Amino acid sequence: MNTRKPGRPRIDQTRDLRADLLKISRELLEEGGPSQLSMREVARRASCTHQAPYHHFADRESILAALVTEGFNTLARALAAANALAASKGVRAALLASAQAYVQFALSQPAVFRIMFRPDVCNPARFPKVQEAGALAHAELNRLNHIVHHEAATPATAAILWAHVHGLACLMIDSPASGAMGTDRTRRAHLQEISAAFAEMVLGASAPRPRRS
Repeated sequence: MNTRKPGRPRIDQTRDLRADLLKISRELLEEGGPSQLSMREVARRASCTHQAPYHHFADRESILAALVTEGFNTLARALAAANALAASKGVRAALLASAQAYVQFALSQPAVFRIMFRPDVCNPARFPKVQEAGALAHAELNRLNHIVHHEAATPATAAILWAHVHGLACLMIDSPASGAMGTDRTRRAHLQEISAAFAEMVLGASAPRPRRS
């Protein structure tokens, strides 16, 4: 006997609604920033009831927190892979690869990157998983700091490294110059040039320069 109430939508047991909601939320961020994202609009685009998203996320900020957590975890993995190059290819390779990883992440997910460091949009104090993921990424920054500066590493030297990659990422996604770069190839060439110049400043002109392709 069918006891399902008339008009109630059938639940698709094979659908990963949470993943779909996050995908749609990321698209909304890319289209218009945080102001574009609402629980109602996410539900509409997901073709589910207005209440369905609340089974997975308590509110709009919880969706943002999930995206920020994913972002920090992805960034941490990329930075870890870059730092691992120090053992086989040297300090300069790790420094260059870390800059590439950080900026390429920002270029690949600009909408998420923009909210990852904005507590007014997503307050980490509310979300332990955001704090944990952010700590993983920050640990890789500290790891790079020690790879580059060894016993001379300090919070100040770590801040300099972070300011370089974060500032460069912001310039490449949001400054007027970003539009003038045109193609991905131009952006990569610019990133490589700036990163190489920064590495020379940090490590000294005596360190070997990377080969040009």
